[in-house]
Amino acid sequence: MTTELPTKLEGAIKSCVADIDALYVRLYEAAPNYGINAETFHAAIRTAIEKYLVNEENGNSPSPDQIRQFISELQINDLFLALACARGNEHAWWEFDQSYRRYIERISHHLASAETDAEEVLDSVYVELYGTRVVNDVRQSKFATYTGRGTLRGWLRTVVWHAVIDLHRARHDEVSIEDWSESGGEVRDRPGWRAEARGGESAMVDRVMRERYREATVAALDESFSKLDDHEKLLLLYYHVEGLKLREIARLVEESNSPLRRWFQRQSKRRISAPESRVHESTIMRWLEKVYGKVLENFRSELKEKSGFGDAEIETCVEMATEDLAPEDVRRHLLDIPAER
Repeated sequence: MTTELPTKLEGAIKSCVADIDALYVRLYEAAPNYGINAETFHAAIRTAIEKYLVNEENGNSPSPDQIRQFISELQINDLFLALACARGNEHAWWEFDQSYRRYIERISHHLASAETDAEEVLDSVYVELYGTRVVNDVRQSKFATYTGRGTLRGWLRTVVWHAVIDLHRARHDEVSIEDWSESGGEVRDRPGWRAEARGGESAMVDRVMRERYREATVAALDESFSKLDDHEKLLLLYYHVEGLKLREIARLVEESNSPLRRWFQRQSKRRISAPESRVHESTIMRWLEKVYGKVLENFRSELKEKSGFGDAEIETCVEMATEDLAPEDVRRHLLDIPAER
């Protein structure tokens, strides 16, 4: 951008602050438990304005009237919900599940080639929407890319379609460099554990680091897993070892004899007030994320306190653990939990 264009844009947006504030107040009053503050909402509106109204090539900047017209055409309720979901807000996710899960299911079954593929697509979409990575304290949720320009349903259809394509490519080993780059370099795998092994000219350095830190990494992992509660181990076993999908685990939680049922009921006010209510995929994702966080916290603590490692060394061990941990390794850590479902 030139210097002049941002100045014009700032002035135009400033002229519309009262309009944006009025929208925010209305949305906040309707959903105060989403936890979205005015600053976050203003930033989202600005992102949409810059994406669709600013033309850097010819130096055109939108006028206040153009901005007001643009904002009036945004799917503002959908945007507010997406902002909250991107931040992992439980109330927003509950609303999203109620409103859109069946729609995503229908689209998945329509676009996928088989029933099993549709379930994989649904799982993949929920993982992508929820976001399993946090970069600079920001959750990397697909929801963060939604601007409100079109309806959330239309946007979700595109997300599902891309998931179908990615699943097909993964099965045929045809993922291009461009696709990998667009996805942020993420490997489509179960979140929290594995990444592609590295090679090339850094292989020798990697080998030296592995030899130095492997013993400490394994010991810290052993201790970290040992500190998990039975229900946390069971959740990891179902997802990472037995390969159950999010929806399959959710159905297990709903069963009266499930070892996880009582724990989930203790954790959710909704399950206490309505014990027969449906458990959604995002609920499973939230609890998986908490378990990941507990394992990581214990892992870092072990390396710092018992091995005396500094921050850089700990990060090396974290990287080694996430690269090398396979389902059979997870199984070894989870053998002492109840076997029945």
